[in-house]
Amino acid sequence: MTARRGRRAPPKTEPEYVPGSLLDWRNSDVHWSSRELPCRYCGFPTNLRDSKRKPAHKVCAEFALTQQAREAAAAYRMNGSQ
Repeated sequence: MTARRGRRAPPKTEPEYVPGSLLDWRNSDVHWSSRELPCRYCGFPTNLRDSKRKPAHKVCAEFALTQQAREAAAAYRMNGSQ
């Protein structure tokens, strides 16, 4: 017989975001292009590409991911308190 596990509570504090620590863009075959295009987030030119080959600075992409995570956590807290 297997033991039942309850839902884990969300962490009490949000983890500290350290710029440059979320994404690994070391593979230049995937994340580099010889053609500069405007970043999808800030609009400044970049040779970098995200995992979907869209132009994006690494810092801009990490900031967007952090924002999405915060919004998802806030929505989880709102829905969980009802």
